[in-house]
Amino acid sequence: MTLLMGAVAYDPKTVTIWTGFRSWLTTHGLPFDFVLYSHYERQVEDLVAGRIHAAWNSPLAWIRAGRLAAAEGVRLHPVVARDTDRDLRSVVVVRSEAPYHRPGDLKGESVAVGAVDSPQATLIPLSLLRSEGLRPGDDIEILGHDVGVGLHGDHVGGERDAVRALMSGRAAAACLLDANHLLFGKEGTLPPGSTRILAETAPYDHCVMAVNDSAPASITERFGELLLGMSPDDPEVRRLFDLEGLNVWVHGRTEGFAALEAAVGEVGFYDAAGRVTAEGYRP
Repeated sequence: MTLLMGAVAYDPKTVTIWTGFRSWLTTHGLPFDFVLYSHYERQVEDLVAGRIHAAWNSPLAWIRAGRLAAAEGVRLHPVVARDTDRDLRSVVVVRSEAPYHRPGDLKGESVAVGAVDSPQATLIPLSLLRSEGLRPGDDIEILGHDVGVGLHGDHVGGERDAVRALMSGRAAAACLLDANHLLFGKEGTLPPGSTRILAETAPYDHCVMAVNDSAPASITERFGELLLGMSPDDPEVRRLFDLEGLNVWVHGRTEGFAALEAAVGEVGFYDAAGRVTAEGYRP
């Protein structure tokens, strides 16, 4: 049997990446193929329905998949994740000269965020601001930047637009991934020394490879074993790792999704059965 995995085509390089993984996996004895999706919602539905065996899921996709699976009596489990997807943080940044010293100082101001479905640039940092007593829409105005809706924040265009809103003065603060805060400084979107971090979230995890437990264990277990055994010392593996943004595959885990689970509940992004209930969200 061929293991069929789903991945979302957030960038043209997705084809190159998974074509390379398919070649490596089949060479090492695992019949493997992949299907590309235009957004995560359909991928999640196909995973839970058993139309694919595995899915390279965003953290938000993992949350929805878990809710759908529980409602339909299906079991999923995490197989692997990238080492670079563990213990990430989001930050709320302001201009260096701004008169804000704690999150509460933003009351009455505008805060720029990424796409409506971005865990790192919208859902998790806005949950942090709620915990600091700031109610989005009431205490602070939210300036959303819906670039790549349906990609769950994998397209960082929304975050880039959020920091541009900050630098232009249209927003008093911007929410984004801490790694992207550094990236935007290196690429020049943020001039050196132009911003400072006002608040940061607790660590959380990002993407995870999810498997439907109804798939034959012989192929899903082999899939995980092969991924975990990939060595960056192999030049072909190193090329694929660089494209996919990891140093090594690590075992999947679920404890790093608690913050996002809470944020999803706060805004009703999905209901308890995994139905999409976020207002205005149309992938």
